[in-house]
Amino acid sequence: MANLLTILAVLFVALLVIVPMVERFAPRPTPEQTQRMSRWILPLVGLSLVIALIKQLME
Repeated sequence: MANLLTILAVLFVALLVIVPMVERFAPRPTPEQTQRMSRWILPLVGLSLVIALIKQLME
């Protein structure tokens, strides 16, 4: 149990350090890039739902 808590604590601290660094130094996407990415979100969500349904039915 102590190992699990240690791992979780290290991951939490790493997230507290890494997320602000990524937000500060990552390049901002252009509106064109954002539009291209948003075009794929709903089809991928639908595909993941279908795959999850198939996986659930196979069990």
